[in-house]
Amino acid sequence: MGPFTSLIEKETPSILVVDDVQSNLELMEAVFSKEGFNVLTALAATEAIDIFKHHTVDLAVLDVMMPGIDGFELCSRLKETSRKRFFPVILLTALSDRKSKIKGIESGADDFISKPFDTSELLLKIRSLLKLKVLQEELDHSENIILTLAVAMEARDPYTKGHSTRVSKLATDFVSFLGLSDKDRDEMKKAGILHDIGKICLSESLLQKPGPLTTQECEMIKTHSVLGEDLCRPLVSMQKILPAIRHHHERWDGKGFPDRLAGQDIPMMARILSIVDSFDAMVSVRPYRNRRSVKTTLETMESERDLGQWDSELLGYFFKMLYPLAEKGHNIYA
Repeated sequence: MGPFTSLIEKETPSILVVDDVQSNLELMEAVFSKEGFNVLTALAATEAIDIFKHHTVDLAVLDVMMPGIDGFELCSRLKETSRKRFFPVILLTALSDRKSKIKGIESGADDFISKPFDTSELLLKIRSLLKLKVLQEELDHSENIILTLAVAMEARDPYTKGHSTRVSKLATDFVSFLGLSDKDRDEMKKAGILHDIGKICLSESLLQKPGPLTTQECEMIKTHSVLGEDLCRPLVSMQKILPAIRHHHERWDGKGFPDRLAGQDIPMMARILSIVDSFDAMVSVRPYRNRRSVKTTLETMESERDLGQWDSELLGYFFKMLYPLAEKGHNIYA
């Protein structure tokens, strides 16, 4: 579905209904078809999984009490197959005890309805979850646009081309090395791509000026971190990474920008970006110097470790991650 489909023609949502009782399937198929939905039915979980893999499905209504693979397990499998795409699931159950609801939540269910079900209530829940799905897809689309813009912006300058992608990759690896969560890893990946997005608001001639910058020009370039935060703020999915974008040029000693934060007041994600951003800038070719080796760059950063730019303890872990790779001559961005 293209980004403007909803403005031209709305595609009919498809609902997958799974129940091991044929009469229940026929009843729900009749109700949902009358409401204008495309309906796909399955009498067993294995059949449902096959349908899900070969058809576009927008929402599933699953009976819990089925032989073999029950509704809880089927819900988990469908959620896993859909990966990061938001795929709503309603569990239809005669079980009303707390333990069953907790099990349903753990399986990833988005809502529950008790049997025998009220048709109006079920349709209300379906329409509500489908609206949420559309909103989620619009957010994902907006996020993809801004991520694409960030990469396209860098392509204007051969000296910065690929910088944010490399920073994102290395920062994500560093988050994993530090033992942080998968959620932190996903947020770090986005923050790395978008940390310099504010530069899209600055003139190309300023960003690619070959000679020394004036004081006024330096101050103008410094605004990119705040501009980047402003660009990403409207997107709900970006809220967690806004501090990283704004503060990745703060210094441990409080002499950075834009807010002169110091020490632990600088968000962890921004401290990570500061280290990785500096490292990538040093190992990359610049108009005024050739590329430095990874080992030389690490040695330079180690000699400057206590000069106040970076979190010294965090930098130590960065060395622990990269020195072994540098010694073996591995490509750290692979």
